[in-house]
Amino acid sequence: MDIKRSILLVALAVVSYLLVLQWNEDYGQAAQPPAHSSIAANPASDLPDTTQSNTAHDDVPVAEQAQPQPSQVADAAGADQLIRVSTDVLELAISPVGGDIVQLSLPKYPRHQKNPDVPFQLFDNRNGSTYLAQSGLLGNNAPDSSSGRARWSAESRQYQLAEGQDRLVVDLTYADQGISYTKRFTFTRGSYDLKVEYLVDNQSGQAWRGTPYAQLKRDGSADPSSTTATSATYLGAAIWTPEENYKKVSMGDLDDKPLRTTVQGGWVAWLQHYFVTAWIPPADSSNGVYGRKDSQGNYIVGFTGQALDVPAGSQGATGMTLYAGPKIQEDLKALAPDLDLTVDYGILWFLAQPIFWLLELIHDVLGNWGWSIVVLTLIIKLIFFPLSAASYKSMARMRAVSPKLQALKEQYGDDRQKMSQAMMELYKKEKINPLGGCLPILVQMPVFLALYWVLLESVEMRQAPWILWITDLSITDPYFILPIIMGVTMFIQQQLNPTPPDPMQARVMKLLPIIFTFFFLWFPAGLVLYWVVNNVLSIAQQWYITRQIEAAAK
Repeated sequence: MDIKRSILLVALAVVSYLLVLQWNEDYGQAAQPPAHSSIAANPASDLPDTTQSNTAHDDVPVAEQAQPQPSQVADAAGADQLIRVSTDVLELAISPVGGDIVQLSLPKYPRHQKNPDVPFQLFDNRNGSTYLAQSGLLGNNAPDSSSGRARWSAESRQYQLAEGQDRLVVDLTYADQGISYTKRFTFTRGSYDLKVEYLVDNQSGQAWRGTPYAQLKRDGSADPSSTTATSATYLGAAIWTPEENYKKVSMGDLDDKPLRTTVQGGWVAWLQHYFVTAWIPPADSSNGVYGRKDSQGNYIVGFTGQALDVPAGSQGATGMTLYAGPKIQEDLKALAPDLDLTVDYGILWFLAQPIFWLLELIHDVLGNWGWSIVVLTLIIKLIFFPLSAASYKSMARMRAVSPKLQALKEQYGDDRQKMSQAMMELYKKEKINPLGGCLPILVQMPVFLALYWVLLESVEMRQAPWILWITDLSITDPYFILPIIMGVTMFIQQQLNPTPPDPMQARVMKLLPIIFTFFFLWFPAGLVLYWVVNNVLSIAQQWYITRQIEAAAK
């Protein structure tokens, strides 16, 4: 009995330790204040340094100068000069300086449930904040060079995807030295990805060469999409490489040293809770991927593509794709290989993925994520039924021999060695496995952790209601009713278990429902719901098996 209880306590402690470890050490990122600086004179210093990139980019001279805030670039253009675009799922603003996307919000995802008309702001470069998507063409006589960035023109300052319209094209134009450039943004209804193309019409008397690039730039401020203080998820960059299909590049990594590598195709992304921004180059291009921290404290991750050559009197084109929106696995997987891995389920992804698949399948039928969790719990309980039944039978037998164990304790007193030997003989005689009750708990711990990450990381759970007071399964129960119910069910379940012969262990076991109730106060309501349903089903199963064995013994 002592061995069994000790292992049980250790198992429960491991659950607590792993969860806290995942929160605070693996995924939690320390927030840094956004940088503030005076307006820099040359916005060209935002451009990537290609002087040490692969040979395809070595010919592009870019000066390394003091980096200005992207917000200053937008302000320099003037808020009234920003080119605003609205679709059914995106609202964004493009700066004419460089054609960068400096503001972007998501109408389908409210910032708060209380204000459903206020969309979540993904890009924001106001009030000292920095987060934007930049792209351009680098070269001596290209729109972006060491001497400055182009100021693009547009036919209108307002574009909107009309009802019944499936595609919206926004063209920015720029001309210099006999060369005409078009920066084309193509938006599709219902899509969070947009195409960015560069069309070059070279009517000068000499050949033209330019290198496309795209990058994401963000300050070190905290994640605005984190729901609670305890649900800290990964905030930082990620890239694709042939060796690591999902390689996280944290802000700490970029603090230590710049990133530079070359990949075929691939993608670069910036991750936060529920949302991701990613630049995706053509799959058949060789790209120089880079990441660095600039002199203003901002973090930059991006790529430079293969040089584009356009002979005199000819036209040429190049482009890339930008995704800026929720982490919807199906959409991300369709855009680029392994981009769906940005939905980061941690080390237990191989369990979390089928759990999410099953949960989504149930939701397609029920239409409510809360009831889907209830049904999912029932299915998991059925899968583990044989193990649970064996555990509860072992506990029932232990409960039946409790008087004999108490008699052994009185017989041997403080002689623990003789007491242990007598207990082992009793277990053998009664055909009881003292560890049998721990196995189901140990087996279910990975499932519990995997479900935790599914509920925490899946954007489908964001602001998903269940019933009554539970209006968001991804955050804590506002009235702590579910955690209290969980503690009560844990106490009831404990009463069905045999009392430990050791008084100290018995007191510790009585405290566990209180400890776990406090611990679960800060868990997402969806996870607590799973645990409550699991406890209720366990109580029913254990009560039934215990009554069967006690009746057979009589």
